[in-house]
Amino acid sequence: MSSTPARIGRHRQRYEDNLRLVSGCIPYRLRNEEGDAEDTIEVLMVSSPNRDDLVFPKGGWENDETVIQAACREALEEAGVKGIPREIPLGKWEFRSKSSQDICSLVGGCRGYMFALEVTEELETWPEQKNRDRQWLSIREAFRLCRYEWMCRALEEFLRVMAEDREVNKEDCMVDSPSSSVSECQIMASNGYKMLSATQHLGTPNLLSFNSQEVALHYGC
Repeated sequence: MSSTPARIGRHRQRYEDNLRLVSGCIPYRLRNEEGDAEDTIEVLMVSSPNRDDLVFPKGGWENDETVIQAACREALEEAGVKGIPREIPLGKWEFRSKSSQDICSLVGGCRGYMFALEVTEELETWPEQKNRDRQWLSIREAFRLCRYEWMCRALEEFLRVMAEDREVNKEDCMVDSPSSSVSECQIMASNGYKMLSATQHLGTPNLLSFNSQEVALHYGC
């Protein structure tokens, strides 16, 4: 149960280049351990207040928190989940608000950072429960229902990263010594993926200068 109320107002909101900074995540879980990443992973989406659509949890990045903390907070407030965030962002995307109720800045521009969040706890009650429903979906269903093109692109990058991590973990199990590979593989068997730190990938990343890679995946977004 979560007794923490959702944050309201924008007096702590971060801006950069006249763009509102936004942080969000793609919450996920494994539904089985066999098959490709696209077939084994479910992602969590939430409904938008007063609109018939589904989105990933996201919201303003405030000046008393890191970008990762903001993403985790939005996951808790909007979707009622807690989990382990991947330290490296999936990327950053600039987009314009399509709703007068969600104006990002004076000109409606936002710069959003998205993270993968492995869900470890799903709360029965959460701060925005009255305004948002949550729904676990397959990757294919999420692409079909996702409203925003930039979120589709984030989902493409998420799928690429998950598939890449899966291959890396398989290779690690094959090349490790017998004594170490047993424990390593047993640890990974619980969730199918090994958590990689930012320093293992790129050193300590500058989150404000991170650029996502384009991927050649098209799902009608």
